This record gives sequence, C-alpha cells and structure tokens, in this order.
Amino acid sequence: MDIRLEGLTKVFTDKKGIETIAVNDLTITIPSGKLVGLLGPSGCGKSTTLYMIAGLLKPSAGKIYFGDDDVTRLAAEKRGIGLVFQNYALYPHMTVRQNILFPLENIDISRKEALELVQEMANLVGIGELLDRKPSQLSGGQQQRVAIARALVKKPRVLLLDEPLSNLDARLRLQTREEIKRIQRETGITTIFVTHDQEEAMSISDEMVVLDFGVKQQMAAPQKMYLEPENLFVAKFLGNPPINILPCKVLEGKLLMGGQYELGNVKQKDGSYTFGVRPEDFRVDDKGFEVETDDIEHIGRDTLIYFSVGESKVRAIVDSESLEQVADGSRVKVKLSVNPKRVHIFETNTGHIL
Repeated sequence: MDIRLEGLTKVFTDKKGIETIAVNDLTITIPSGKLVGLLGPSGCGKSTTLYMIAGLLKPSAGKIYFGDDDVTRLAAEKRGIGLVFQNYALYPHMTVRQNILFPLENIDISRKEALELVQEMANLVGIGELLDRKPSQLSGGQQQRVAIARALVKKPRVLLLDEPLSNLDARLRLQTREEIKRIQRETGITTIFVTHDQEEAMSISDEMVVLDFGVKQQMAAPQKMYLEPENLFVAKFLGNPPINILPCKVLEGKLLMGGQYELGNVKQKDGSYTFGVRPEDFRVDDKGFEVETDDIEHIGRDTLIYFSVGESKVRAIVDSESLEQVADGSRVKVKLSVNPKRVHIFETNTGHIL
C-alpha cells in the first residue's frame, strides 16, 4: 500500500502568535512495500511529517492517503500504523513477551493466537529466546528489536520509525540497521524511516526524501541522489568527505575551476557559476592541471590531498599508489584531472543545478 502526501503543511503558533512553518506544501508518494528515508538537518520537518502520517499531529493543510483511503482526519489508532520511537518506550516492569503482547490486549483475538503472534514477531526480529526477560536485562539493540516487534505484532499497514538507532553505539547501529532492512523486506510492509544521518539513510533506504526548512529538496534512490543532486543543498548535505564547492567561470565554452584551472568544455553560456566536485572524482593525471598540496593523508588504499584554489580549500581522494613515496603532511606538486561526468554546475543565486 502506497502513502500519498498532497500539499501537506504544518504551521505551529506560539503563545505570542508567531507562526513557524514546520512542513511546507509537501507532496510525495511513498511506494508500496518500500523503505523510504526522511532525511535532513535538525528542524527540517522530518519528524513532524512522520507524526502527521501517524495521526499524532493534525495537518494545517493538505491530505494524507493510505492507498485510496483519505486518513487525514482519521484517529491514530484507526490508521493501522506501527510506530517505533527514538527512546523505544518499553514498559520496564513487563517482560519482553508482555511488552510485545500489549497492543493486542484490546483486540478481539484469543489468548492462544495472541501468544503465537508474539512468538512469531519475536522470532522475526531475532529475540525469540528472550521473551521472559525484562527490558533492563537487554542490550540497547535488543530493546530496539522489542520495540519493532511490538510495532509489528498488530500487522500494521504502515511502519514508522523515528530515529530508532540514535541511542545505539556505532557497532550496534550498523547491526541494527541491517536487521531493520531484513525485517522490512521479509514483511513487505511500507516503511518510513526518519534520520538525520546520511550514511544511515543511504544504506537502508530504497528511496530518500531530503527536506530543508519543511520543503522537499529531492526524492530519489540513494545512489541517484548522490550522483545527480538537484540543487546545491542536496549536493552539500550528502557525502563524507563533503563535496568541494567553489566559484567557477565558463569562458568561450571552457569550464575554469576557481577561474584558473581548465577542466574541459561545457554547454553553459559564458558567465560565473558555482562548481561542485566530489573528492573521489579527482585522479592523478600527467596531462592534468598542476596544484601544490597543503597537506596529504594516507588512508589505507586512498590518499587524501588538500590544496587551495584561490580562497577555497579543496579535498581530493586519489589512489595511494600514485603518491606512495610521499609522507603524510608533505607539500608536493601534483597533476590532477576531474571526471567530466561527475562535475556539477549550479546557478550561484538559486543553487539550482544546470
């Protein structure tokens, strides 16, 4: 079942009557059976969007559809959603079994069938042998799985995850996001995953929606968004190390990085633009342009080069073999070229990609 948001808007008004637009005219479709990440910096509106889909917040304007059903004004408990919060919200005095069982207590279902569902969900998330333990006896990752099992036990139409990994350490985050992806694929449930962590979103999502100040910046598959950002915000938000952004000029059809290094021919009309190139899209090339490094770091197979173009600092990742005789921290002259298919040119005033 797909989820459609049409012109969804949320405006908060404080005690002084000052309005803040948290979500602004958001129109997207979450495909049926897919895991879609809502991504963006703090305050961008991603959790507000999730809570409107869940029915915990009422939209100021717009519509929410689950399939063909308009659920905009439907009570949260009637929407058929499973919601996992950042803090898990487990009952500490209950066992794992009782926590997972809790959503079934007010449903017309036999005790035997309910316990079978609990066991099924516990097995699905990999905690089938922990049902008699209390939350305090579990690791953070295991508590997270209990919360997911509790959200799934009612067989919801939609699974909503609000930064579910933020309280876990780095290793557990990695393990748990792999588990979430496995569970989502096995159940086939339409899932929305809120996070501010770009690596997390790119690794787990079938598609991502990037928001900024409540406005959709782009929706696409992770790799497509990374390689083909629609604007400067998306290009800068994705990537680690981040994309290099610096001024450029087009003169007689030739692209000049920083106004001085010629990178090749482009179709844009002559003028000044903003140029973006990711560090991994440089390569050492005897026929390229020459720069003097400010610093060099060897990182396994790769070497990270820092150099200056005017007032801009640039990072380039190259194969370590091309500079294997150069020590960390060295200042040397290197000839580089740029993969022409990975160059991004943006309008300086609007940030739109050309």
